[in-house]
Amino acid sequence: MKAKTVLPAVAMTAVSMVLTLAVVVMWLGTAVPWLVALVVGLGIDGGWLATLAYERRLAAQGDHSTPVTVVGWAFGAVATGVLVAHALTSSSPAAWLAVSWFPLAAKALWLVHGLWERTALTATALESIRGIQQEARDEAAVARARLRSEAATEETRLTAVTGAGARVARVQAETAKTLSKAWSTLETTRASEETGKALTSVTTPVTVGVTPRWELPVWGPSEAVRAPALEAAPALTDDALDAVVEEIRTSRTPPLSYREMSARFRAAGHSASELRLRAAWKRVAA
Repeated sequence: MKAKTVLPAVAMTAVSMVLTLAVVVMWLGTAVPWLVALVVGLGIDGGWLATLAYERRLAAQGDHSTPVTVVGWAFGAVATGVLVAHALTSSSPAAWLAVSWFPLAAKALWLVHGLWERTALTATALESIRGIQQEARDEAAVARARLRSEAATEETRLTAVTGAGARVARVQAETAKTLSKAWSTLETTRASEETGKALTSVTTPVTVGVTPRWELPVWGPSEAVRAPALEAAPALTDDALDAVVEEIRTSRTPPLSYREMSARFRAAGHSASELRLRAAWKRVAA
């Protein structure tokens, strides 16, 4: 991953240095000796390269120096200025102007590479981030599936409840209609004179000479008839309970066990709680 940013920067730097050196030698070589022009070109490239190397060293240590950065950009600006000046004085300025931005472009590529290094993560960290993102996507997908399933289930339940309610309403409507017809028939029968006499003849006899009027049964809420409560048998006293238990226990030889005695006690119609019955058994069997 590092080569994707450092290789373009290195390539642009090399092209920029060669191009700057060649332009300085060609441009100044006509006015000064070519060795002087070569020294000037190497000086520009050397200063540019020295500041770049120092910036890279500071970046490797996690540090940064603003003066060094300013000097580096100054050398890049000088190199660009030399290329622009040469382009303006040459016979074909367009071609030279097209490459005059290479020094500044090389500095910009190194800046991008420095930003990449400051934000670069290790393979372990990237793998952890990918795992967290995948886990979040999985949880979101499961939550969406759960919501869709719950929505479908709720829709099915509501449909079933609505259908059942509609069926109950239809049955109630049909029943009410049937009862209404039957009640209408009873009312018509009651209003008929001949039928009324026949129905009156089967009612409960009343005082002689008085003809009771047959009334329709009441159609409305009815009150449940309570079953008559059974009269509770009087509770036996402890002495009486002991006597009954002793009598039943010794009714056979050998004496009955507690289970047999209890069954015979209940069968005889006596009533006592299990706790009192067992206490009486212990008293008489002691």
